[in-house]
Amino acid sequence: MKKTNFDRYLKQQMKDPAFATRFEQAGEAWDVSIQLAALRQQAGLSQKELARRLKTSQQHISRLESPGYEGHSLANLRRVATVLNARVRVSFEPERNPSRRDARTAVSGNTKRSSTRSKE
Repeated sequence: MKKTNFDRYLKQQMKDPAFATRFEQAGEAWDVSIQLAALRQQAGLSQKELARRLKTSQQHISRLESPGYEGHSLANLRRVATVLNARVRVSFEPERNPSRRDARTAVSGNTKRSSTRSKE
């Protein structure tokens, strides 16, 4: 298969650990959104009907199904799953490239901070 300009560009960008981390995280959010939309459609529900059953807004359901949304809470996903006769399963997997861990921490801002509280 012939490589496109985008393929070459993406290959170059993936050499940057911070970019690779953001790209992987976007894929994870995409997976969640696609699964939610597919479950809703299999249940024969519109976003509006699902929202009504969850006592929330259609905009909220749209946001949950958006590939760019990363604010899914486990409690909210469980509520949606219950209405759609599904269950939520979270899986942790070992890093394929452990050296990228430092880049992910820098990107997400999850750095350890020393305690500012004084000892009593």
